[in-house]
Order: sequence, then structure tokens, then C-alpha cells
Amino acid sequence: MSWSAHAGAVVAGNLYPKYTTRNPLARLMVANFLATLRQLVRRTGAREIHEVGCGEGYLSTRLAAAGWQVRGSDLSPDAVRAATERARACGLAIPFRVADLYDLEPARDGAPLVVCCEVLEHVPDPGRALAILAALARPHLIVSVPREPLWRVLNLARGKYWRDLGNTPGHLQHWSTLAFLDLLQDHLEVVELRTPLPWTMALCRAR
Repeated sequence: MSWSAHAGAVVAGNLYPKYTTRNPLARLMVANFLATLRQLVRRTGAREIHEVGCGEGYLSTRLAAAGWQVRGSDLSPDAVRAATERARACGLAIPFRVADLYDLEPARDGAPLVVCCEVLEHVPDPGRALAILAALARPHLIVSVPREPLWRVLNLARGKYWRDLGNTPGHLQHWSTLAFLDLLQDHLEVVELRTPLPWTMALCRAR
């Protein structure tokens, strides 16, 4: 997820290139994140995936390369162009389009599995966003967010964002694992909750 905008708010997304970092510890954490995502995707049995907030296509290309039929959407035209170029460079035919999460519609954008990773912390109305994602999920949704306050502690440990007490620029929402679980259960059935350091990831089912 690169940008989020709604109701007059435009905020920067994650500035730390976590999927391409050369830091050995960060690479280990990202590898664990990706392994957890693949495990949960396999558990759904779905073959078709819509990644909402696909950013530059890192997750979409990995999932497509592993055999899933993937499409993606993101608010940022620059991100969608980068995702399209990344998929093409990998020899993958992944359709990406520019779309605001808040404007997605079940008839057009629904999928057996919706993946929405590192997005909800950027949006000003996560409850409404989750309601939309629940409507798109037919029936499964996988969603992840940074686990707080651990995320900010790790930022401070690597000397980043001291002025903002470790908060990554653009993060409007902050959840502990239990707080995020409470939010999810207002909209979806939580099938499995996982905590790959330093994230919370959940496999959910639409009610």
C-alpha cells in the first residue's frame, strides 16, 4: 500500500522498503510474514485473489508466481504502473487498476479471497473499510497490520522517526493484536489469527 486518500485526507504510506531491504533481521521478518501469508492463502482453498492496496505489486507477483490467479488495485497510479511493470518483468499477466478502497463494489471487485496487507493503518475510517472488504470477500479475507506498540519500538531501535515516537509517517491507526481482533470481529468471523513479528495477520470469513 503506497497511498491512501479519503474525506480530504491524503497520507503517505510506508516509507520503509520492507520487501526489498538488505537488513538481515528485517529480511528474516519479511520472510516469516510471506510464509505466514502463503499458509493462510492455502488454507482458504481459493484460486482467485484480489489484492486490495497492492502497492507496487510485491505480494501480488509472489502469489501469482506460486500459481494463484491474482488481480490488484491501489489508489496510487504510480504504484499501479510500478506493479504492472514488475509483473511484466516477471513474465506474469496480472491485471492491476487504479481504485480507491472505499469505491470498490462487490459485483465488480469481489473475489473468493481478498488480501489486504499493510493498508488499514493508513485509512481514516477503518471500520468502513472493513465493511467494504467484508462485502468483497466471497468468502475469505486475509488482512494484516503492524502490531503496536512493537512496530514503533522497532522503528526507534533502528533510529527512525524519533520525533514521532517511532510512528511510521502515514500510519493513522494503531492496534495491538487484541484491539485489532476486536475490530475484525465487529465485521467478520475470524478463522485464524497469526502474529508474524512485528505484524498481526488474520484469516477471516464473511458472515
